Amino acid sequence: MKNNPVLRYLPLCFVLLLLITTGCKSSKITVRNENRSVPSSYNNSGSTDTTNSADINWRKIFADSNLVSLIDTALKNNQELNITTLEINIAQNEVKARKGEYLPFGSVGLSAGLDKPGRYTRDGAVEHNLEIQPGKPFPEPLGDFMLGAAFSWELDIWGKLRNAKKAAAARYLGSIEGRRFMVTNLVGEISSAYYELLALDNTLDIIRRNVNIQSNALEIVKQQKDAARVSQLAVNRFEAQLLNTRNLQFEVQQRIVETENHINFLVGRFPQPVLRDSDKFNNIELDSIYVGVPGQLLANRPDIRKAEQELIASKFDVKSARAAFYPSIRLNANIAFQAFNPAVWFNPASLLYSIFGDLMAPLINRNSIKANYWTANAKQMQAVYNYEKSVLSGYTDVVNQLAAIDNYSNSYKTKERESQILTQSVDISTNLFNSARADYMEVLLTQREALQVRMELIEVKTKLLKSKVAMYKALGGGWK
Repeated sequence: MKNNPVLRYLPLCFVLLLLITTGCKSSKITVRNENRSVPSSYNNSGSTDTTNSADINWRKIFADSNLVSLIDTALKNNQELNITTLEINIAQNEVKARKGEYLPFGSVGLSAGLDKPGRYTRDGAVEHNLEIQPGKPFPEPLGDFMLGAAFSWELDIWGKLRNAKKAAAARYLGSIEGRRFMVTNLVGEISSAYYELLALDNTLDIIRRNVNIQSNALEIVKQQKDAARVSQLAVNRFEAQLLNTRNLQFEVQQRIVETENHINFLVGRFPQPVLRDSDKFNNIELDSIYVGVPGQLLANRPDIRKAEQELIASKFDVKSARAAFYPSIRLNANIAFQAFNPAVWFNPASLLYSIFGDLMAPLINRNSIKANYWTANAKQMQAVYNYEKSVLSGYTDVVNQLAAIDNYSNSYKTKERESQILTQSVDISTNLFNSARADYMEVLLTQREALQVRMELIEVKTKLLKSKVAMYKALGGGWK
């Protein structure tokens, strides 16, 4: 009975079973799975057409050569984009680092030293009375030279290291999606700013033309005042209207400067004039935007894809943190040549080696491991909610821009008709005033309304263009 080998290893098996069982009990936490379902269509339209403008390259969406040149330059020089590109390199290096942790480690070393114990010590007395070889006493001082290699390898039985590597790989893919999302935002932001700049140029042109018209009107009123046909009050009102219009001119000029510099910042260059053809603003017509079906957002929107990779990484983090409860097994080996003289290094008698393994597991105080595991679970839940938020945000963005395109299109048609009527009214009121058949207040009010409507028409056209750009971005276009 005493020589039974089963009984000899029974305590070791009991300890291993205790460690593994305790680890399993400590790691039971409920994990919530993400909801990947989306409506079958936008606004319950029932449309199943999968034609999607997100698949179209941005160069075909934006036909303006000046705008294309700006975007091309931004994709090379934008600082934020370049920072994100370096983050991809960092994430890639992290994958290599995590992969290296579950491979064997090896190192080589060379050491040299001298040792001379005191004569009246135990070591000194022993060396004094011993011979290193027959007829040869111990050298004083005694050299110690060693050339060797050491190896260690943690057996990743529970997948702790491999899951950490998979989490790093998922975050690397997420960083790629993050850069694509940055490209999408950059294309959209530059396009919107460019259209706003064209709109401001046209607004400034309208204001300047109104300044000329109002200046001529003021001169006519002054002549009429000299002829005693109107009072000084009329002159003052016309002059005040002119000054108000000139004030608008300065405000728009400042907005032009700021918009130009915003574009220059996105492009990655110092302030300078932005090349553009403002005369084409009223003729700009973006192609029709096709939204496809909501399920395509999961594949087209980089922010959703990034959130998905973060979710995958968090799940691997949980598995890696759970594995920390289990015993870790490490193999270690050393081999070296050690001698008091390098000349006899490679003598078989100078060879030394060792190989051993250890099994270690937390048994008593495991609060740190539990905390790390609970934190990994909490982050995994965060990743679930962030993914679902990204999907919901993407769907909402598309619905909002669908409504914006429809409403701004109708508003533009209405405002265009209103502008035509008021422009005609300005000519009528001016002719009536010159023939003394209308009051000067009618002329002033009509001019002011016409100016306001023209500026509003440009503003609505800008909103319409921006909403189409935003729709392209909401669908996940711009990075392909």
